[in-house]
Amino acid sequence: MALTLAPAWAQTPATLDDRILDIREQSRFVPDKALAQLQKLQPELRDAPPHTRAEFLTQMSAVRMRLGQNDRAMETAEQVITLGQSLRDNTIIAKGMLAKTYVLFAQADVDAAHRLAFDSEALALTTSDIGLKVQSTITAGQSYAEQGNFPAALLKLQHAVDQARPPAGDAISLVAALNALTKLHVQMKEYENAAETLKELLAETEKLDSPGRMAMAKNTEYGLAIDSGQPKRALRVLEESLALERKLGAERMVGITLVNLSDNALKQRDFARAAQYAQESLLSAQKTGDKTTEATARVNLGQTYLGTGRLAEGKRQFEMGLARMEQENNKPDLQAALREYGEALERAGDLAGSLSAYHRERNISNELFEKRRQQAMLELQEKYETEKKQRQIELLSRENQVKGAEIDNRRLQQRVWWLLALVFALAAAVVGLLYRKVRHTNAQLEVKNLELKAQSTLDPLTSLYNRRHFQDYMRGLKIQERSDDVVGALFLLDVDHFKHINDNYGHAAGDAVLKMISENLRIALRETDMIVRWGGEEFLAFLPAIPRHGMEEVARRILTSISSQSLQYGEHEISVNVSVGFSPFPLMPDGVPLVWERAVNLVDMALYLAKAHGRNRAYGVRGFENFHLTSMEAIERDLERAWRAGFVDLSVVLGGDPDTHPPAPSEHLNVVSIKQAGHKH
Repeated sequence: MALTLAPAWAQTPATLDDRILDIREQSRFVPDKALAQLQKLQPELRDAPPHTRAEFLTQMSAVRMRLGQNDRAMETAEQVITLGQSLRDNTIIAKGMLAKTYVLFAQADVDAAHRLAFDSEALALTTSDIGLKVQSTITAGQSYAEQGNFPAALLKLQHAVDQARPPAGDAISLVAALNALTKLHVQMKEYENAAETLKELLAETEKLDSPGRMAMAKNTEYGLAIDSGQPKRALRVLEESLALERKLGAERMVGITLVNLSDNALKQRDFARAAQYAQESLLSAQKTGDKTTEATARVNLGQTYLGTGRLAEGKRQFEMGLARMEQENNKPDLQAALREYGEALERAGDLAGSLSAYHRERNISNELFEKRRQQAMLELQEKYETEKKQRQIELLSRENQVKGAEIDNRRLQQRVWWLLALVFALAAAVVGLLYRKVRHTNAQLEVKNLELKAQSTLDPLTSLYNRRHFQDYMRGLKIQERSDDVVGALFLLDVDHFKHINDNYGHAAGDAVLKMISENLRIALRETDMIVRWGGEEFLAFLPAIPRHGMEEVARRILTSISSQSLQYGEHEISVNVSVGFSPFPLMPDGVPLVWERAVNLVDMALYLAKAHGRNRAYGVRGFENFHLTSMEAIERDLERAWRAGFVDLSVVLGGDPDTHPPAPSEHLNVVSIKQAGHKH
């Protein structure tokens, strides 16, 4: 084990630096014991060199942070920075900046932590300290990953692994870099690369003979197993990790593993076991001050209470966990937790609470989708600008060559008149070559522009139009007067229980399902209809012109075309249903057309009614009644209440399991008119 002390018969006693290094490793797993060891070393620091004092203070900051003493940890990190600045020593300053970065993460000040991580890496790379370089590069890579910039994160973490390899690097740095790289591959759904990197990680960790490092590696293996659809392996790895952590007394790691075990039990609907693990994890997290693990434990505990009918207690635990995630600004985890919250409330019969959770999740989904779109556009623009600059450099280089040739020609003209004709001939040949090259370059530029346009308008997974293209299209669309019988139409659909597919079969299976649905929509709709990947598992279709009475038929065709198909994925056959919201376009409350954004929002609300009332069905907004007694704002606040009050005319198309031989359309269509249904209550 890496934490064992040197034997009594060793020829030379361990130096102060060696003892601090041992404590640094110990503090990751048992920070309370590490703090006691550091405090014993304090008297020896009076005559220690600056780098030893800086390393001691850095480890003291890390221990305080792991014990939840963030204010004292921040104060100690600032002392390291001040010491480095007084000595003008970049190594010490970079160590202090990294220590401060980790405290900022612990305080949920994520944006500030990211900025400082990048600054500390830039400074660390100017030093000769290999361990510091590796640590700072890992932190910068993880920061890029948290921002969703996976290409930059991958470059950083691969560079960290290369830096940490012998002979320049050390075994602990190599294990830390491999661990971070494996996790990134899992995030990017590159499961083969993750498995290959994990294999090397486990082999290198075995050499350290450190139960703590092996437990960390096992937790990383759990992430790969659960994401790639290997539940039995995931459970086995968690149990092995928990045994190592309890033997080591690593309470913070025990809390994280217990919350993972709780999550695993929830997926099997074993509420009793899930509640036990969640409560144990909650106690462990409160003991160590680990607010992030406490939040996840409360979310899991809330799910168990909702699953067993304890509605009020379940909602209270869920909301406490969500509040901490919001404070940390952890949007991906918050989005996943809100989706689980909505599904749990729906199963518990709280449809109003379920709708509220879904709307909160939808807002975060839209925000994350927009950030990813902006990031993709920035990357495409950067690629285009790089190619443009390269072309400009090539053209300038050729221009310089031409100018050089012209100078040589003048000299030759002055010396040898009889070669003038030959010089003109050569110049003409050069100009011809350059002209052809410029034409070729312009042709390549046109091809690149077309590729850039396609990439900016199409979704890379499904090859459907993306949200940005639809927005641009609708902004330029002029609403034309039509007869009452012909209308445009908007259809918004969402895959039912899509998270279950990802949980049970892996994210690759989820991607295959989305591709299957996009192909079915191409078949079910016309070539003139615009089909859009709206985001996540949502699709939108805009039909420019259909008979008004035909909207329900289109909704039925969408429902049955998807539910009648199944996907063969490995040994599994996956079937899915969708929920749909639809309306004519334009919608005309009181004779005034709604802008397209509000129309889509209304269709989105209809979609959530379909989900809340059973899924595998379509809810359509056909029009408005008694509009002079209400307002559009009131309808948008609560569509269901507006319908029950008789202000909105809705229809529902019920889905169902298709027969082996589908009936005729008129037999298959199951439409229920619910116009002014509120007057019946």
